[in-house]
Amino acid sequence: MSALTSLTLKAALKGLADKSFSSLELTRAHVDAVEAARPLNAFVLETPEKALEMAAAADRRIAAGEAGPLEGAPLGIKDLFCTEGVRTTACSDILGNFVPTYESTVTSQLWRDGAVMLGKLNLDQFAMGSSNETSAFGPVVNPWRAEGSNRQLTPGGSSGGSAASVAADLCLGATATDTGGSIRQPAAFTGTVGIKPTYGRCSRWGVVAFASSLDQAGPIAKTVEDAAILLKSMSGHDPKDSTSLDIEVPDYPSFVGKSVKGLKIGIPKEYRVDNMPPEIEALWQKGIAWLKEAGCEIVEVSLPHTKYALPAYYIVAPAEASSNLARYDGMRFGLRVEGANLTETYEKTRAAGFGAEVKRRILIGTYVLSHGYYDAYYVKALKVRRRIADDFDQAFQKVDALLTPTAPSAAFGLGENADDPVAMYLNDIFTVTVNLAGLPGMSIPAGVDHNGLPLGLQLIGRALDEGTLFSLGGAIEKAADFKAKPAKWW
Repeated sequence: MSALTSLTLKAALKGLADKSFSSLELTRAHVDAVEAARPLNAFVLETPEKALEMAAAADRRIAAGEAGPLEGAPLGIKDLFCTEGVRTTACSDILGNFVPTYESTVTSQLWRDGAVMLGKLNLDQFAMGSSNETSAFGPVVNPWRAEGSNRQLTPGGSSGGSAASVAADLCLGATATDTGGSIRQPAAFTGTVGIKPTYGRCSRWGVVAFASSLDQAGPIAKTVEDAAILLKSMSGHDPKDSTSLDIEVPDYPSFVGKSVKGLKIGIPKEYRVDNMPPEIEALWQKGIAWLKEAGCEIVEVSLPHTKYALPAYYIVAPAEASSNLARYDGMRFGLRVEGANLTETYEKTRAAGFGAEVKRRILIGTYVLSHGYYDAYYVKALKVRRRIADDFDQAFQKVDALLTPTAPSAAFGLGENADDPVAMYLNDIFTVTVNLAGLPGMSIPAGVDHNGLPLGLQLIGRALDEGTLFSLGGAIEKAADFKAKPAKWW
């Protein structure tokens, strides 16, 4: 495969600007890579003609001296982002062959800045899952394999297609979304960088909704600097989204490489969970040592309500999902299964269109919102959510950022936790608190386990302080010197 696909986003943008190669050449190399990597099942829709058309337009703008910040860079788009004239399914049968007549704000900003679309990426159905096994298009296969094994592994979820395609060099970067860890956990499982920005940084307009008070778009990329470049284009105020923050977007790439000397880093004692693999603890200690060497002060902090985060999340998120997914009724768009009457049409359409995990969450959500249980579950979960946010507020009075593991394990086998929803939900144990509090969180690849599989470290920052995370992430990236790549088997 062409050496062009192994470039970082930053290096590719430099090569395009220097006219070392054209966007058409770069895009063709990625289109070929996507085609060759179909066994990974990362893309649910390839758009090669559109990609080459966008690349040719990018080359014309570069020649005219009108290049945007992402001019000519081929990207993958999670199939949760509506793309005008290009099928968008949220990887669910209920949306069928839905083709939006509008563009999501995040993707429109990427095209505004000159990016090229290679196609739509696989995900857990409606972003509900931690292993990309709930997709109507089948699971994504992690490009990584354990040493000496051919066993297929999960790339994590819900943004499994985004993470796998970046790890396998199928695109220079990808859009993703994070409701409870869906950017950071797949990044950790695939040796990539993923950042979930502060709630409200990126517009949710045109992104298929799962849980509206938790969902946030962000990038998955090869390096910390690449993630910074992408987030700068993806962020910004959008009057079409009432939760979008009307504040200036910082120059994120300028924070990468900045000194972190004097920053105070909190280590939450509650993140040392029972039965945590010793390798995860060892990596965490390494991360602490790296930041110490970079001049940071390490402070132990307490986030006492952490133990309630997972149960609170799995009440709030399904409650919002049951409300958001009520619109899929077979009346206006997507799948329609005719019944003898209106009620039967609703029932048959939703039974046929939604997958088992989506049905499970709709049922949980409807139950916790129902009369007699609303106060006992939903209201109580909202109170816990407030306490979790207060814990972070108190911690950030003493420290500038927190360092934790990203996930409690390396990538596990496809099918391994499929029959145990609780085991699957525990994958989000280190990530959900960030969504509940609306804070930015980032996963950086920092090492490998005994099977040679990647492991990630997570940084959590103050609201709107992604800049500090990029500086600290750059320091960890430099110290970890993570160069491992999956051996090509597809």
